[in-house]
Amino acid sequence: MLKNKRYFCSILILFLLCISSFAQEQFIYDSQGKRNPFIPLVTSDGRFLQLEADETKKDSELNLTGIIYDKYGISYAIVNDTVVKIGDYVDDYQVLKIEEKKVIFIKGGEIKEVEFKKEER
Repeated sequence: MLKNKRYFCSILILFLLCISSFAQEQFIYDSQGKRNPFIPLVTSDGRFLQLEADETKKDSELNLTGIIYDKYGISYAIVNDTVVKIGDYVDDYQVLKIEEKKVIFIKGGEIKEVEFKKEER
């Protein structure tokens, strides 16, 4: 009988400890200007993304002048008069994805999409 009471008391204490741990305040994430934690650090093809950038540099303009898109192979883009592929850097921006009509860059955890605008002559 005494063993049953001890067992019951220990179970009750564990139960109360578990409940008290869930009864805390709601946690709110403060990024403090850091990267978005929901953006993966590794791409689907296994490359690591470099997310730390020099905060003193001013955002540069990304001038997309052409896209060489290959659905089944490696795609290229011409950005700021430089031919780049996925993983390459243009200033502080890393090329994350090249699509048929746009290029997606990442810098400091922030995503930037640049669409290709064809000039009419």
